[in-house]
Amino acid sequence: MTRASRPPIWAAKFSEMDTRKRILIINPNTTASMTEKIRIAALGVCPDDFDLEAINPAEGPASIEGYYDEARSLAGLLDTMEQQPDADGYIIACFDDTGLDAARCLTDAPVIGIGEAAYHLASIIAERFTVVTTLPRSIGALEHNLARYGLAARCAAVRASDVPVLDLETGDSGARAKLEHTIEQALEADQSGAIVLGCAGMADLVSELEQKFQVPIVDGVAAAVGLMQGMLRMGLKTGRTGGYAPPRKK
Repeated sequence: MTRASRPPIWAAKFSEMDTRKRILIINPNTTASMTEKIRIAALGVCPDDFDLEAINPAEGPASIEGYYDEARSLAGLLDTMEQQPDADGYIIACFDDTGLDAARCLTDAPVIGIGEAAYHLASIIAERFTVVTTLPRSIGALEHNLARYGLAARCAAVRASDVPVLDLETGDSGARAKLEHTIEQALEADQSGAIVLGCAGMADLVSELEQKFQVPIVDGVAAAVGLMQGMLRMGLKTGRTGGYAPPRKK
């Protein structure tokens, strides 16, 4: 076999993946209807050779809207992870990437936040993108994450649609109209090449929004599932040194 025709180093790992890999999606809030919406959106991009499950903690905030709710959700999120130690990969389905660093300390399996996943994919398909989220109180946390991930310069704006998260769970709340209006403003003012939906509860709206606005719409749930498949096929794991070292026994 010539060097040019030699299979890539990952090929052996692909062929060794003879057992089905399990992806666990954790919605850090306690709203079961949102968890089911997330599960359905994830299944839409998950191939048949992976097992996928979506769960939420039994206790914690019903929705995560800003720093306070994020802090209240951490115990439930980490407890849920510790109760599910056998997953091959974990996805945290809150766009704030709630508890992402702490979660990576608990396992060497890959852990992906849907915000982080969406930003990275949007930066690949568009020179600049706009994030459309729920309430104004969420803007600060998302801008902080963008700066931390090194992608603030690629984001034209983070815009709030003034929609409470739980309004996305009801059809008569007017949330859809507010969201569409904010996207219209973003496309006109920001000249962005893509729109990132800044809440897991928006995952079921992607196809209709793309059809209406004729611009790429990036949903973090689908983005994270797509990235997770590739990471598991490549055999990538979380590094266990430095800040992601396992917690010390105390």
